[in-house]
Amino acid sequence: MDGITILGFFMIVVGIPVIGGVWGQIHKQKMKLRERELEVLGSQTAEKAAQYAAQTERLEQRVRVLERIVTDRGMDLTDEIERLRRDDAPRRIEH
Repeated sequence: MDGITILGFFMIVVGIPVIGGVWGQIHKQKMKLRERELEVLGSQTAEKAAQYAAQTERLEQRVRVLERIVTDRGMDLTDEIERLRRDDAPRRIEH
């Protein structure tokens, strides 16, 4: 066999598997990095969702308090207006 044939045989038998192995390792590392990126993104998303949920809960509590103030005060206000109307009604003077 001449030198070019031996070199070609060596490239096929040794070179292709080595290149494939190196490429496979690089691909695995890229996949691990991508998985880690997705984990970080997922945790950030979960944290933001928790913050939004907490903010929504605080806003709902405030709305409930405002509703209670409006409805409770509304009844007091209605009663007060009626009392003032009765007190301010023109009175008949009796002789």
